[in-house]
Amino acid sequence: MGGVTVIFMRLVSVALGCVSAFFAFYTVRLLVVTHFLQQVRSNGHGAYIGAVAFPVIAIAFGWAAVVLWRRAGRAH
Repeated sequence: MGGVTVIFMRLVSVALGCVSAFFAFYTVRLLVVTHFLQQVRSNGHGAYIGAVAFPVIAIAFGWAAVVLWRRAGRAH
């Protein structure tokens, strides 16, 4: 692979890592705001969905970032 491809893969990997960090931050934020889901509005079922979905998304994007970063390293 060419150098441009490696650079592109590394940039995409960094972007995926940023998305992962954003969802990790939002997971922590959700838990702090809701006092670890102890204070949820009467119709706030989205908080429970977010408490499951945000960490899963953060892990998925983080995993994709690591895999892509390593693949770029092997391509170099």
